[in-house]
Amino acid sequence: MTALVGLVVNPVAGVGGAVGLKGSDGETTQRRAHRLGAVPRAGERAALALAELAARHPEELRLLTADGPMGAEAALVAGFRPQLVHRPGRRTSAWDTTATVRALRRAGVRLLLFAGGDGTARDVLAAEPGCPVIGVPTGVKMHSAVFAVHPRAAGETAAAHLSSGLPVHPREVVDLDEEALRRGRLGARLHGHLPVPELPLRIQQRKTGATTPDPAALGGIAAELRTFLPPGELLVLGPGSTTHQVAAALGAETTLLGVDLLRREGAGLQPLATDLGERELLDRLAGRSAWLALSPTGGQGFLLGRGNQQLSPAVLRSAGRSRLLVLATEAKLAALRGRPLHLDTGDPALDAELSGHHQVITGFRRRALYPAY
Repeated sequence: MTALVGLVVNPVAGVGGAVGLKGSDGETTQRRAHRLGAVPRAGERAALALAELAARHPEELRLLTADGPMGAEAALVAGFRPQLVHRPGRRTSAWDTTATVRALRRAGVRLLLFAGGDGTARDVLAAEPGCPVIGVPTGVKMHSAVFAVHPRAAGETAAAHLSSGLPVHPREVVDLDEEALRRGRLGARLHGHLPVPELPLRIQQRKTGATTPDPAALGGIAAELRTFLPPGELLVLGPGSTTHQVAAALGAETTLLGVDLLRREGAGLQPLATDLGERELLDRLAGRSAWLALSPTGGQGFLLGRGNQQLSPAVLRSAGRSRLLVLATEAKLAALRGRPLHLDTGDPALDAELSGHHQVITGFRRRALYPAY
């Protein structure tokens, strides 16, 4: 029996990530991202998910989608001959997403794949898809629990569901106020739930908020971080409350949600530049070595690929695995309940290179080995 599968792609999802805009919502942000040299990658990540689906589900599949960058282009790259249910205009919008989802529902698709971020998940929710959905992560933040941990994991989960019927559970759709986010304020809102097939370790958890800070633990991490950084060394600091508070313990004022460049001076850190995009990072690090300090997202465990796309494969390779420092309190690691740290750099070869056990700084003279892949 032929399985009907729906696909909708938000072609502008994620364009604000690598250029440091902390989101992609709104035409103004999208135009600014393009001026800064952003390259849309939603289509290629959707194609990666479809290719994985086709490889794991050799039985006949019929793919229904929208024309052009909203699905057909990715489908053709993955080897599908899609049936079109919607033809968007030159500029796509949230209306096109909801129109496509409603057309797919009327066509009776058994499963819907959507490629985008939290804003796209909200649009899918509003359209009431009427079938299980799997989010292909192509946005910047992706705090919702409806996304696979990686595009290939989306295709793998889709194949397993179509083949054997996975259990389906309601998963949270959460979104942040991007304007507040750009001003350094976090404000998440639960918008509802979507039905998502469950395959262990393939579907991400919802992002949890920051726990009550433990000054002793964070001060201990700061003291231990000093042992890695000789005077004069450069440090690229990733976003998040853990890294922000560790930097503060070392006397540096940094951005909460941006990527900053600092230098070790005396017993502390001196900020050199804040809230940098990929291109600015590469320019400043040209011919220079630097350490890179990151903390995984709370509850989800993403080390790379969620909210820190400024740390592109080129930036990561300039630092190297040996200079990648992972910072997390023991409580933050315990909250993962044994789930690994996730890597989603957009470069499969780099993901493989960075996979394995990493040394995590959890306090002063306290370190733990924790897996990442």
